[in-house]
Order: sequence, then structure tokens, then C-alpha cells
Amino acid sequence: MTQPLLRHQPRRLARWSTLLAVGLALLAVAHVSPGAEPRRKSAGARATASPQAERPASRTEQAERDISDHQFEGRYVHLITVDAGINPATADFIHESIFNAERDGAEALIIELDTPGGLLESTKVIVKDLLGAPLPVIVYVAPSGAGAASAGVFVTMAANIAAMAPGTTIGAAHPVGGQGEDIGGDMREKVENFTVSLSKTIAQERGRNVEWAEKAVRQSVSITEQEALKLHVIDLIATDRDDLLRQIDGKEVTVKSAKTRLSVAGVEIVRKDMRLKQKFLNILANPNVAYLLMMAGLLGLYVEFTHPGVFFPGVAGGICLLLALTALQVLPINYSGLALIVLGMALLVSELFVPSFGVLGVGGIIAFVLGSLLLFDTPESNLTVDPNIIYAAAATFGTFTLLVSYLVVRAQRRKPALGREGLLGEIGEVRRPITKDTPGKIFVHGEYWNAVADEPIDSGERAEVTAVDGMRLTVRRLSRQAEMAPRK
Repeated sequence: MTQPLLRHQPRRLARWSTLLAVGLALLAVAHVSPGAEPRRKSAGARATASPQAERPASRTEQAERDISDHQFEGRYVHLITVDAGINPATADFIHESIFNAERDGAEALIIELDTPGGLLESTKVIVKDLLGAPLPVIVYVAPSGAGAASAGVFVTMAANIAAMAPGTTIGAAHPVGGQGEDIGGDMREKVENFTVSLSKTIAQERGRNVEWAEKAVRQSVSITEQEALKLHVIDLIATDRDDLLRQIDGKEVTVKSAKTRLSVAGVEIVRKDMRLKQKFLNILANPNVAYLLMMAGLLGLYVEFTHPGVFFPGVAGGICLLLALTALQVLPINYSGLALIVLGMALLVSELFVPSFGVLGVGGIIAFVLGSLLLFDTPESNLTVDPNIIYAAAATFGTFTLLVSYLVVRAQRRKPALGREGLLGEIGEVRRPITKDTPGKIFVHGEYWNAVADEPIDSGERAEVTAVDGMRLTVRRLSRQAEMAPRK
């Protein structure tokens, strides 16, 4: 008979659960990387806007300017920015950018790089595209403070020209597990040897330091831009994009086994951004976003299954879960970690229905945390979920489960308010006299009931319900002492 008591409480819980699921989804969306900076104009265009340009030019200067404008008219290079992890979206973006730059007749493609690393499979795809590119490709590690770590080393070395800005780093290409730990056993040797062979092949193809390329993988060596230039890991150091164009102008590079001389001084820089599909996939390929979407999806579906008819949690949870599954198709995952997460969620849900005195809840939280830590623990990548997000999610789900369990237990221990149990012990006022042979009337719970008693009770007296028999109550006169005592 306690069910009516719990009827309003789950709706309140459903509202809070829905808000929690929406919050997780919004937090996932908030992981979108900052927007790209506006398209930059060429050096010539900026020079025209300088104060010196306001001075009237002589005939000789004007003639030289006309010749220069005519010489570079319609000539440009494409610029793309890769400032996130290396993933399938990044590989598709670079592949498409190379194709578009060659189709549009660009002089070269500049890839401005700042990456912590990424997936080995996507890196191999990018390296293949760079080595076989139909036009010169320049990888520029910038701005100051940026780095080409792990997979970024291979991308940088595979370019026709590798450049770095002051205050940047390159290196640490040793393959690691999902949490940054060393890979153990035979798998370590296999992955390491393959990665070394890939690094050495790229260095030999581009004429770079083969010895350092091997050390970057085996010893996880990391160096500054000055050291990289001295060791012939890169070709030059450029302070900005215009300086980069000036330095590479006239350099000879090999494109598809043919020598090509670059002529890019002062040409226009045309920025190209990811298409909407690539941006969307790039966001999903972030392990933090994928994890948050999965958590929001599981919570939304749980709320819908336990409170049918709310609709919104089920719809939002289904969408988030499908997006999370899309991300998991892109990212390499550890299925043991995924199984532990599912087990942990099942144990947390079971805690709401099985009186285990917290055993299932504690076990669910442990399984949930372990599964989250192992979810992206694979030798194919160095991706990982931010531990702070994992701990916050575990604390949120654990707190939610404990709160719901507490409310359920409190509701079960509360005195029933409806039905037969709700009438027992209630005190009402006799409205029609009750005798031993004739039932009377008592007003209790806002209703009139037929009542019998073992003793006569006059109208206006108060009586306590002692038994319920169908539509008839058995009552007894309330003593004066009990009547004066405060009710609980």
C-alpha cells in the first residue's frame, strides 16, 4: 500500500535526472574547439594599408608596384589549421585540403600544426597523403607554445618543408597506452618496431635525421625548435606566416619524384576550414566528448525506462547514446572497459531495487571508475579521458543513486497515508452516536464512515480507529489524556 506515496517522488527525481542528463550533454557540446582566426591578407595587401602607403608614390615606385601586383595577381597558397588530436576527421580534412589546393591551382598547402598526438591509423593515412601529395605541402608548427608531439612528429617530418615557430617543441613519439603508460609484453615490441620503421622511412624519404627519428620513438626524445633545426629534423624557423613564405620562396622540393621550385613570396594566404561534417566528427572524436555523451545517454534512458511517459529524457538520451556510439566507432576502445562501465551502471540501478545495504552501489561505482579509466586504453593511440571528468561522473552517479535509495527507504518507513493502513490509528469525530447494537457515523480523513465500538460513544466525542472491515470501522473512545497529548 506504499505505492501511492512513491507516485509523486519519482516525478521529482525524473525532473532532476533530466536536468542532469541535459547538463552532461551541454558539457559535451562545450568541448568544441575555438573557432579559427579570420583569413589573413597577403603582405602586399597589408603594406598597402600601412602609413607609408599614404605618401604619394613617384612614377618609378608606381611602375614597380604595378609590376609586382601583376606578377602575384591570382596567386595564393592554402592554409589549414590542425590544433587538436589526430583522428579520422583530421585525416579526412587534410586529404580533402590537398585535393582542393591542387584543384584550385594553389602554389602550396600550409598546415599550421599544434597537436598532442592521436591515432596511429589516422597518422598513417595522413603520412601517405603527404608523401604522395601533387603539390608542395608545408607543415608549420605554430604559434609559439605549440607542439608536434607523438603523431605530430610523423606529420611534420612527412611534409616537403617542415618549419617551426619560436618557442615550440617536437618529439615524444613513443607509442603508449590510453593512460600514457608503457605497453607491456610482446605487443610493446611489435608496436614500437612498426612505429620506428614508419618514422625512419619518413625521415629517409624527406632527407631528415634518421637517427633522431628513431630516438623520438624508442626514447621519447623531445626537442626545441633550435635543436630541431640544428639536428636537421626541420628545415627552418619562421616567426610568422609571412616570414615562412619569404624563407621558403625559391626553395626546391620534390613533388611526385619531380623537382619543383617554390615561388610564394608575397602571395595571398587563403584560409580553408573544416566542413560541418568534419567539424562534427572532430568534436565526437574527442574522448572527453564521447564519454560525456555516453553518460548522458545512459542516464536519459534510465530515467525514461523507470518513468515511462516523460519522453524528453528518452529522446535526449537516445540521441546522446547514438552519438556516443558513433564516436566509439571512430575511436579505438577497450571492450573490457566498456563492459565494466555497463556492469557498473547495472549495479547502480540494482541498488535502487535490491536492499543490499550499499554493497551493489559501492561495487557499481568501482566498476564504473575502472571501466572509464580503461575505456580508451589501447596500444593504437595515446588518447584518454580526463580523469577529472571520470571522477566527477562517478561522484554524480553515486550521489544520485544514494539520494534515490535514501528517498525510497524513507518513503517505505513512513506511515501509510492511504488505504486500510492509512486509516489505522487515525482519530476522528463521532457525528452519530455509536452503541453496542447500532453503528454510528465517524468523520475521519475528510470522509464519513460507518463505525462500531465495544462501548457507547456520543456525538462530538473523539475516537481512534482500531480496525477496518470493508466499509465499516471499529473505533474506541479516545481517553482524555490521549486526546490532550500532541499528535506526531
